[in-house]
Amino acid sequence: MTTGAQTPRYPTRPRRSRLLTFLPLGVAAWLVLEIWLLTVIAGASSGLVVLLVLVAGFVLGSAVIKRAGRRAFRNLTETLQQQQNGVPPTPRPNSEGNGLTMLGGLLLVIPGVISDAVGLVMLLPPVQKAVSRYAERTFERKLREASHGSLGDAFQQARMHHPDGKVVQGEVVRDEPGGTPREDPRPPLTH
Repeated sequence: MTTGAQTPRYPTRPRRSRLLTFLPLGVAAWLVLEIWLLTVIAGASSGLVVLLVLVAGFVLGSAVIKRAGRRAFRNLTETLQQQQNGVPPTPRPNSEGNGLTMLGGLLLVIPGVISDAVGLVMLLPPVQKAVSRYAERTFERKLREASHGSLGDAFQQARMHHPDGKVVQGEVVRDEPGGTPREDPRPPLTH
């Protein structure tokens, strides 16, 4: 039995998200702006000042990343020791900002004036709390949007859908050139 609906000759590609569409353009604009700002600073002072700014950002960012990494490792070690002793782990007062501190350090390590300014702002505790709350709310909202059913239903639906997004359930009958349908030697699938 056929449905009469023709399959497209060339499958349509799924739509790209806005982030994937504009991300390369944003990165290119950011790089051009960083280079332009470094040339402006070099023109206003000297190339030595630009070199010192870049080296200072690298050294400060490396120190921030090292400190945050040590703090994360120390927190992990203490938590594991408490669990081995049967004591429930105690929450750390500054543990949620550790990843954002590392992100700030990484932005400081990346050469450029804008990335250094954003990295320094990311090191401020009020900014870390605001970014953390915003990220948590966004994650929870995306999770609610994605969970229309159970997790098993999501895997089942992902398995059933074809790349073009259509799901066709039914029976396929092939017409042979002689006009009579060919019998398939395989037994039908049962669910």
